[in-house]
Amino acid sequence: QVQLVESGGGLVQAGGSLKLSCAASGGTFSRQVMGWFRQAPGKEREFVAAIRWSDSSTYYADFVKGRFTIARDNAKNTGYLQMNSLKPEDTAVYYCAIGPSGALISSAKAYVNWGQGTRVTVSS
Repeated sequence: QVQLVESGGGLVQAGGSLKLSCAASGGTFSRQVMGWFRQAPGKEREFVAAIRWSDSSTYYADFVKGRFTIARDNAKNTGYLQMNSLKPEDTAVYYCAIGPSGALISSAKAYVNWGQGTRVTVSS
């Protein structure tokens, strides 16, 4: 059974950086996509970024382009989300998820395995 464990969240000042990690286990991911989503208090879960495990193709939400970078380490079965130039509006719980189709999709419905989330708080 696939398990995803996020880490790396915390409190940071505006303009700062954080690097989130998502350790995956219980499966093989060579044909799949890892996505990052976030959910702020009182808001719906929204897509942040995705990476195809096989060729490292990436897809970003417009609001993170140029600030966030998604990456993966095949040997460690771990995905990463490097977040720079953080803003208070980036405050949310961040989730990683696995999508089985290999397609870079922003819809949460396309992802079947989810981590428990890691909280990111950006102070002004």
